[in-house]
Amino acid sequence: MTFRSRLVLVAAVAVVVAVLASAAASYVAARNSLLGSIDGTLRTDARATVQSLQAHTGRLQRRGGGLGYQDYQFVTPSGAVITGGGIPQSTSVRRVAAGSAPSFYTDVTITGAHYRELVVSVGSVVVFTGPLPAGTTRAALQLVLPLSSVDSQLRHLRLILVGVAVLGVALALALAWLVSRTALVPLDELTAAVERVAATTDVSERLDPGGADELGRLRRAFNHLLSALQRSQDAQRQLVLDAGHELRTPLTSLRTNLEVVRRLDRLSPEEREVLIDDLLTQMNELTALVRDLSELARGEQRPTPPRVFRLDSLVEDAIAVATTHGRSRDVAFSLSSSPTWVRGQRDRIDRAIGNLLDNALKWSPTGGVVEVTCHGGVVTVRDHGPGIAEEDLPHVFDRFYRAPAARAQPGSGLGLAIVAQVAQAEGGSVWAGRDPGGGAIFRFQLPTVPQPPPGDADEEPDDE
Repeated sequence: MTFRSRLVLVAAVAVVVAVLASAAASYVAARNSLLGSIDGTLRTDARATVQSLQAHTGRLQRRGGGLGYQDYQFVTPSGAVITGGGIPQSTSVRRVAAGSAPSFYTDVTITGAHYRELVVSVGSVVVFTGPLPAGTTRAALQLVLPLSSVDSQLRHLRLILVGVAVLGVALALALAWLVSRTALVPLDELTAAVERVAATTDVSERLDPGGADELGRLRRAFNHLLSALQRSQDAQRQLVLDAGHELRTPLTSLRTNLEVVRRLDRLSPEEREVLIDDLLTQMNELTALVRDLSELARGEQRPTPPRVFRLDSLVEDAIAVATTHGRSRDVAFSLSSSPTWVRGQRDRIDRAIGNLLDNALKWSPTGGVVEVTCHGGVVTVRDHGPGIAEEDLPHVFDRFYRAPAARAQPGSGLGLAIVAQVAQAEGGSVWAGRDPGGGAIFRFQLPTVPQPPPGDADEEPDDE
């Protein structure tokens, strides 16, 4: 069953239940009102009869009963009819005559006709048979009134209510269909837009934002989703374009050198060594570029669960690796740290810290020092190189961006972009600036966590 059908059905059922409940309540109220009027008449007649009997000191003349007396009769606890007659008796009537049950109303059928009956106790009476009293006994009075007029009115009312109910059900179905059609128009538009996007993969389409209701909120949420998808597509497209541009240079150099390899027998040993070194350098550049592209393509994916570890220990290990790279230029690294626990992808954070150290090493002068600190989840890296130009500061974390002064240096322009991506994925931040004392300074910050119990982290804390 479609959503539209379910909506029509639910709305129709709700209206039908309301109509039927109203019709039933109207019928019951009308019936009670009509019966109340009959009961009031019976009550008045019974009161007048009892008062008349009391005025005659409770004397009743026994007369032969018969169907001619269908409006009243007096009966004894044994069921004997004193006067009147033709009204059916029951155990309840005889109990009222005996004084062991209260008065009551009931419906009875006499010779095929429908009557309303009131049974009321009249106490002790003196029964006469002819001119002499036959004895004293308790008795009950049965009064009846025909319900033919009431039944006729109720039949007429039932016909009217059935007609109203049928009309109400039809109107409910029509209104439910109209309401569902009107209410589902925005949903139909949204469905059509989703189907168009799925068929054309065109995420530039936008819906009318709509009003402040839930459907308007759904429209705006869908527009936000399309905007996010469009940004993702643009980023992927730009990544492919930039990667193709960056790969073109090393591939061209490789092709040139490989063409030289065809004349390898004509080269001197020294030229062969230079050619092999160039080939290895270009292969290393390609390997680094592919590795960086893979890292960027991972985005915020988490292939492994995050772990709690010591950030200061990770920085110390990264500095040990960077120090071996800096020996050729006599660049040293100094570290000031304190125990800092964080939660995240250790390998990705290690890559980000390594990129910051490599960047500082690249710009440090020969014999310089790179100052590194790690306290409270914040890692700062400062070099003593030329620093970052003001016009380059807003772009240092952009993909493939290389400042004019950096174009002569090796690299792809992806290292700092990876740092920014890792910081964002791990819930942290990164900042770059010019140090007042000269050189560039980078600040990489991650949220800290309490020190875990032994065995719950990747490494145990150092003994202090």
